[in-house]
Amino acid sequence: MMATRAQQRPERSDPVRSGEQSRDFEFTSADFARIRELIHRSAGISLSDHKRDMAYSRLARRLRSRGLDTFKQYLDLLEAENDPAEWEAFTNALTTNLTAFFREAHHFPILADFVPRRAQPVSVWCSAASTGEEPYSIAMTLIEALGDSGARQASVLATDIDTQVLAKAEAGMYQFDQVKHLSPERLKRFFLKGTGAHAGMVKVRPEVRALVRFEQLNLTDRDYQLRSQFDAIFCRNVMIYFDKPTQAQVLARFEPLMKAGGLLFAGHSENFTYVTQAFKLRGQTVYELTRDASGARTPTATRGSATASHQAASGVTV
Repeated sequence: MMATRAQQRPERSDPVRSGEQSRDFEFTSADFARIRELIHRSAGISLSDHKRDMAYSRLARRLRSRGLDTFKQYLDLLEAENDPAEWEAFTNALTTNLTAFFREAHHFPILADFVPRRAQPVSVWCSAASTGEEPYSIAMTLIEALGDSGARQASVLATDIDTQVLAKAEAGMYQFDQVKHLSPERLKRFFLKGTGAHAGMVKVRPEVRALVRFEQLNLTDRDYQLRSQFDAIFCRNVMIYFDKPTQAQVLARFEPLMKAGGLLFAGHSENFTYVTQAFKLRGQTVYELTRDASGARTPTATRGSATASHQAASGVTV
């Protein structure tokens, strides 16, 4: 039987999308598989199949910037040169930075109730700072809960793997549309209104900015070191990009960095109950460290009590 034309065609990696002909570069399944392996190896991020178009559009900019013709050339260059700047650009391109001031708002009253009962000074780590809205929301909450004088002793460490968003976060300037949902009281107390060339912009006040220290950090880096322990860690909407083994490794590194009774805040779609025994669920996506001041483990909540806590109202007392 005569082979069809399709059967006679030599085998090669198939295009990822049928609309590939409209693209500037061929993008094969092999290219995407290699991208997934490299970003997982370097940053612990697990790219799902539906991120193919995103990976193409963002990395195509790197090909144009480097004057390359194929994704294979770019990925070969990435590995051969091992240039930290290009790896940084590769990682920045594939990270997602969706954030807002007081996003998942139910967490901030819990933090406000928690910090006055802690030994001072209070320290909080925002482990996925993005463009700064979350760490500044934490800083504003500390000022509201501790008062201006008490908050001066507090600190917020804000880290992210993406250096581009950290630069924007450090500047602390935002479009007014990004803060218009805040109360007039918070707008007046925590922001300066832009004028002239900065009309339509706001900037966080110096006393808010002074509470926050920004640093680049990769949560999957086995060698990262931080200078202090924290009363609370915000790690929200980050773990969804990691597979379960990576989640367990990240949480294991959090444990010695937390003070006894410290709180871990997770994203709305994240559940650490079956990933680690170091934290027990205490409220809606809020976990408490199970180690007490002596270093001993406190009793872990039963599955039934954890489920009940998870279903509790957002105003739960921790």
